Amino acid sequence: MTVFMGADLHKTQITVHVRGGDKIESLSEIKKYPTTPSGYAKFLARIAGYKSAGYDVKVGVESTGNTRFFKNQVEKAGAEVTVINTLKFKVINESTKKTDKHDASTISEFLEKDMLPESYVCNQETENLRRLLKSRERLVHSIVGQKNEVHALLVSMGLSDELRSLQSKKGRQKVLDTLLSHSDLVLEAQSVKLMFQIIDQMTESVKTIEKQLTELTKDDEMVNRLMTIRGCGKITAWIIRAYTEDIGRFASAKKYAAFCGLVPWVQDSNETIHHGKITKRGPQELRTAFVQLVLGIRRCKDTSEWRIMQRLDYMKKNKGSGKSIIAAARKMAEITWALLTEKQDFDSKKMQGKYKPMNLVEQALAAINK
Repeated sequence: MTVFMGADLHKTQITVHVRGGDKIESLSEIKKYPTTPSGYAKFLARIAGYKSAGYDVKVGVESTGNTRFFKNQVEKAGAEVTVINTLKFKVINESTKKTDKHDASTISEFLEKDMLPESYVCNQETENLRRLLKSRERLVHSIVGQKNEVHALLVSMGLSDELRSLQSKKGRQKVLDTLLSHSDLVLEAQSVKLMFQIIDQMTESVKTIEKQLTELTKDDEMVNRLMTIRGCGKITAWIIRAYTEDIGRFASAKKYAAFCGLVPWVQDSNETIHHGKITKRGPQELRTAFVQLVLGIRRCKDTSEWRIMQRLDYMKKNKGSGKSIIAAARKMAEITWALLTEKQDFDSKKMQGKYKPMNLVEQALAAINK
């Protein structure tokens, strides 16, 4: 016999509804537990009580900020936890009766019927990588914002473009020296100096994070294999590693590309088939990383003869730059899946060759043969 527990998890409390069939008495009651040590202790003691009575315990919970901690605590008590994929479980979000009790009851009902779409929860190491990458991204955006503020200030004072090179300390010092040389720009110079100090501090923080990421991934097989791809930098490799984690979760290259959100929408009804824009269903960071990978490959001088680059140039003439880059990113995602699945380093020789665009008849024949 199995006890099914639906948990509506929030920052401050857990609302729990239990189902177990007619053989278990008084299980349909709803209880609330605070997310404090004592609250968790009471909730885990309830699970232990069911376990000691000979029941298997299954718990369903939506994916939120503290789901990982909840999952770890409940699994230690011997229960099986299903983390719900909220994108595929619209029953709660679109319900006309949106209460904690009703949500917990709905989760336990669908858990009992084995109809909950499950979400993958990465391990702690991968979670640490993602947090470091997020912190780095926020710092980089802040640095860009500060530089834009200085640019705007310089433009308002009519300074030439030569003074607005802020990418290096030498360039920033040149701007500051120029401002200090004018007696009527003392206040502006003080403001710019403060902005430069903030930029320097954040730049050092970015370097510190990158050192930590390098240390964490120095022996990582996936990162080292990704770095063999021509045009793939360490940041791109870190992001792909952090948001892919286990390539074995994906049965095919197309499923991995779909996870990245790089495949088009398809609506097939009767004899009508519509293809839309890309789904954008996967992690945005992963999708952006593959776009950056394509741009990195394109910047390399020795990649112009690659079929994927020839295809990109051909599509660019007919469908524009955006669609051609996305198509190349989808292809690189499929290539990445093959490299990681087969545990092979990237071989640029296999990318050489003449790209031959197919006409409509050839595309139809290729689809039939496939």
